[in-house]
Amino acid sequence: MIKCDFHVHTNFCDGKNSPEQVVEQAIKLNMEKLGLCVHSYTFFDESYCVRKERQKEFVETVHALKDKYRDKLEIYCGVEQDYYSEEPTDIYDYVIGSIHYHKKNGEYFPLDYKKEIFVRAIEKHYGGDYIKFAQEYFEVASDVVNKTGADIIGHFDVIRKFNGDGKLFDENNPDYRIAVNKAIEKLVSYGKPFEINTGAISRGYLDNPYPASYAIDYAKLLGGKFILSSDAHTLENLLFGFGRFENLIK
Repeated sequence: MIKCDFHVHTNFCDGKNSPEQVVEQAIKLNMEKLGLCVHSYTFFDESYCVRKERQKEFVETVHALKDKYRDKLEIYCGVEQDYYSEEPTDIYDYVIGSIHYHKKNGEYFPLDYKKEIFVRAIEKHYGGDYIKFAQEYFEVASDVVNKTGADIIGHFDVIRKFNGDGKLFDENNPDYRIAVNKAIEKLVSYGKPFEINTGAISRGYLDNPYPASYAIDYAKLLGGKFILSSDAHTLENLLFGFGRFENLIK
C-alpha cells in the first residue's frame, strides 16, 4: 500500500492532534513520507484556519520534527491554501490549492461546513438552482492553480459533500458534467496532480472520494496526474482508504 500522505491537519488549525502525535502515529504505520499542513489564514473566517500569528510557529514546529525524526520518516511542511486567502506561501514546502468557500454578492459562504448552511446559501443566492451554482463554482475551481500556486489540486469537487444521496442535484445533468470537464481541461494543462481525497468517506458523508469517478476518468483521458490524500484531521484517519483506492492512481 502507498505509505505517503501529504494532506494531514493538526491542532494548529482544525485538526485534533498535535504535530508530534501525528508523526508518532505515522511511524507506527510505517509511513515513508508525511506532509503536515495548515489551513491558510482567511480573514473572513478564523474559526478553522491557522491563526495569522501562529504561521511561523507551525513551520518552526514541523522543521524541528523533521530533524528529530529524520532517521524514521520524511516530514514536509505544507499549507492548504484557500482560493480566497491572501497569505504568502513561500515559507512552506508545498501548497495544496483548495476551495472551501464560494463568494457571491460580497458574501463568502462555506461549502463543506454544514449542510443546512450550504443549502440556505444556494437558496439565497441561486434560488435553489444547484447547477447554476456548480457552473460558477467550477469556473473558479479551474483557476485554483493559477490563484494559489498549488503543487496539488485539493478536493476538486467538494460541492458533492452533502449530495451523497443525490437529492440536492443530479451529477448526471449534462450542464453539470460540461462544467466539470471544462475545469478539468484547464487544470490538467498545469501538470499538477489532483488529489484523490478520502476525507468525506472517513467522516461518513460519501462512499467515494473526491473527485468523482467520472471526473477521474476524464482527467486520466487527458493525461492528468493523481496523488492519494486522506485529508486527515485525526490520527485514525491517516492513510484512510488508501488500500481501497490506490488502484486509481497506479
